[in-house]
Amino acid sequence: MPDAAVVSRARRLRACAVLVLVGALLAAAGTGAPSAARPPVDATGLDTTGSGAVGGVGAGVGGTAVDVTATDHARIALYQQAVSVLPDGARAEVPADALAVFLPGTRVPDPAAAVLAGALGATPTTAAALGPRAATQAAGAQRTWVAAGEVPGAGGPYEELARAALLDLHSLTVAEGVVVAGWSEKWRYVWPRDSSFVAVALARTGHLEDALAVLDFLARVQEADGSFEARYLPDGSGPPDDRGLQTDGTGWAMWAAGLVLAEAPADRRTATAERLAPLVERSAGRALALVADGLPPASPDYWEVPEVEVTLGTAAPLVAGLEQAAVVLEAAGRPGPAAEAAAAAEGARRAVVDAFGATGYGRYATRGVPDAASAFVLTPFWSTAPHDAAAAWRASVTSMLRPARGLAPGGGWRRDGVSWTPQTTLYAWVAAEQGDVAGALRWLDVVDRHRTSSGAIPEKVLADGSPAAVAPLGWSAACVLLAIDALERATPERGSRGLT
Repeated sequence: MPDAAVVSRARRLRACAVLVLVGALLAAAGTGAPSAARPPVDATGLDTTGSGAVGGVGAGVGGTAVDVTATDHARIALYQQAVSVLPDGARAEVPADALAVFLPGTRVPDPAAAVLAGALGATPTTAAALGPRAATQAAGAQRTWVAAGEVPGAGGPYEELARAALLDLHSLTVAEGVVVAGWSEKWRYVWPRDSSFVAVALARTGHLEDALAVLDFLARVQEADGSFEARYLPDGSGPPDDRGLQTDGTGWAMWAAGLVLAEAPADRRTATAERLAPLVERSAGRALALVADGLPPASPDYWEVPEVEVTLGTAAPLVAGLEQAAVVLEAAGRPGPAAEAAAAAEGARRAVVDAFGATGYGRYATRGVPDAASAFVLTPFWSTAPHDAAAAWRASVTSMLRPARGLAPGGGWRRDGVSWTPQTTLYAWVAAEQGDVAGALRWLDVVDRHRTSSGAIPEKVLADGSPAAVAPLGWSAACVLLAIDALERATPERGSRGLT
């Protein structure tokens, strides 16, 4: 009789062979991966004479050709379907045309499947040579990390979505506290904005030390005056280019610090606040100077393009950040700076409401152009929403909705049919925080239906529902986790199984 382990191994190899063959047939039939007719181009929804920004929400702006159909729907390639975790902390992209087979509960490629795929001429999950023992160890480490926290929605319909988002955040973490926005070349940087959202998501899913490490990295790269560059190299040596400062990063860092502090146990609260205080105090000093006259100066925001007029996406995060700065600094035993931050937050809040409230909290104070930044004046950003702000946020959906039922970044965004998952997942989270369960579920369902074959959330979804551009995107994964977590917090009596 053959050894049981040998029989089990043989069955597993046969199963992998079938999976690879099916994947190859699907790829040949044009199912799943973009077809040869879809060139690897990008479309941001902006005029292609833009700034040349790449990464975050503004990935690929500037001179990049946009391939559109007769109905002006953009065609954008899926650059890769996931990021795989290899031994010794290495990472590798999973090609869009691969039939990805991971070890259960991980983003670690199955070595047997990779070998078979290569032998059969199909695209393997990874081209790296990966031995069974090393793969098992890497998988164990990733499973241990997930188990150390909590999976929002466990036991319910969104457990798999949340688990995949957690795995992808872990896969995008390339060093302690260093979470790149995405794995494609032009996204493989650290954006203070994206990292701030990731830090909050990590804290709320039980990974407090990881969240603090993310904010520690921001503190290391922050300028002495509290400002932030648009993005940073993963080694912390500085920015990759001369794109310059982006004001919203200062606000987001303070905001994230406050929300991360809220997840610290009572016996660790003071020590955690003291750890966060240098980042927050520098940021608050910068913000105080920026809002001294009310609204801050114009700056690029999450659209990643130059601006000559201040946007809500720049002004609102400073208010959110200053509110949280007051909380962190008070907890750290710095009442004077805390009081200054609180007073500045109130003054900046009045300025934003006076300027943007009259035009329905649109992108600019001078004209009512709906924008996803309308979410930034609501919970979980501002402690108290302005009058009619929630109605303005809900009204923004009409002009931002796209064919796949996701959202564009704003009503002024190009009508190319592309949905953006950072904004769609942001609206899921904000809806959950407002108690709009049906709205949160609607946006989560849109993202859940349009993930890649590996289950990763792409940056974009085309008009025909195809996932496109970089996958996964850390900001979107973070907002998914935060939305599911908020639904559970808002309806604890229903439990995760009630999120239907």
